[in-house]
Amino acid sequence: MFLDVDGTLIDHAETLAPSAVAAVRGARRNGHLVFVCTGRAPAEIFPPVSDIGFDGAITAGGGYAELGGELIAEHAMPRQLLRAAIDFFESARIEYILQSYDAVYPSIGLTARLRHLLGDALGDWGLVSGPAHPDLDRIPPVAKLTFFGEDPTTFSRVRDALTPDLQVLTGTMPYLGEAGGEVSVHGINKGVAILDVLAALGMGPDDAIAIGDSANDIEMLTVAGVGIAMGNAGDAVKAVADEVTTGVDDDGVWKAFIRHGLLHAPVE
Repeated sequence: MFLDVDGTLIDHAETLAPSAVAAVRGARRNGHLVFVCTGRAPAEIFPPVSDIGFDGAITAGGGYAELGGELIAEHAMPRQLLRAAIDFFESARIEYILQSYDAVYPSIGLTARLRHLLGDALGDWGLVSGPAHPDLDRIPPVAKLTFFGEDPTTFSRVRDALTPDLQVLTGTMPYLGEAGGEVSVHGINKGVAILDVLAALGMGPDDAIAIGDSANDIEMLTVAGVGIAMGNAGDAVKAVADEVTTGVDDDGVWKAFIRHGLLHAPVE
């Protein structure tokens, strides 16, 4: 099982449904492997979600794949593409976050916002009082950028400005603002990382079920043998899914697990 976080395990107020916790833990007790599969970096997965207990994680929108606590695949962004994206964000005065495996690195304007949310999970590249131009030699490989936007034009400006080697998708993390989004290397997505995990397990796509709700979940839903869209998903996501469950506020994950025989007990 591969489960998205925002809009799937938690709602957009970051509330975690008890039934989702019970579904994951119950399925694992029954011998099934359950992975979180999110656009968040590892440092951005808050304890209420990580404390559920998973067999591994796909993070940064497919940038990292982890199995049993071990990093088994990393799809880092080439430094020249990363530099070009940062140069654009700074010239356009758009705040951004770099997602590495061990930490996240925010631009100055987002430092205070993220320090309140993430604390020690923030990486330090000396930007708190320094110039807003990061020294990329001081940080580990970066898989993905996210950007903050409240101006309605922010997303389209980013999408239209960046090189075709980079893909721009709408963001689902609440602290990115209404017009925020995420930037990754074209062709790197959750579906690619699911294949990495399945290969490590000696399994194939037909062994996988994926559940998600947003644009960055489309590839995971199409790669998995069964792709399930949440009831709160957009029409484009539902169109590629094999089936649709109920919404995040209506026990959607739990009901999907029941339907596929992963659980047989009532909600705990």
